[in-house]
Amino acid sequence: MQRRWKDHFPGALFDFDFVSQQVKAQYLAERRFSTIFGWFSALSLLIACLGLYGLISFTVFQKTKEIGIRKVLGATAGSISLALSGELLRLVVLAGLISIPAAGYAMHAWLQNFAYRIPLSWWMFTAAGGGVVVIALLTVGFQSVRAAMANPVRSLRAE
Repeated sequence: MQRRWKDHFPGALFDFDFVSQQVKAQYLAERRFSTIFGWFSALSLLIACLGLYGLISFTVFQKTKEIGIRKVLGATAGSISLALSGELLRLVVLAGLISIPAAGYAMHAWLQNFAYRIPLSWWMFTAAGGGVVVIALLTVGFQSVRAAMANPVRSLRAE
């Protein structure tokens, strides 16, 4: 093959490569991209959880007296933590509703580059949104239950 190449194209460099090696290199690049994307996704999820934790801590600090008064008047820890976390969970659900169409469009555009691809289904986005809501519940729930279980006398006495 090299001799035939030299006969027809004497000045051109003969450089060959197998298709299987090219395909392997392409999928190796995709695997690297997937790994990096996974680490950055985990990091962004951690930062978002820290932000939610900070926001619920700030809300609890601002509503310390309100929580104390509600406890004295007979509110249960569940109702207090539901009141504290309800607003933040509504924001998380709203963010999910906004991000699902954007993620669907981005995934559809990215998958167009592959000859063999999976079809996108609604349950994939629902599962991801449900996972985010569960993580937000765990993040917000810990701080709100701790605030609801606190002694109301301390919060009402402090000025």
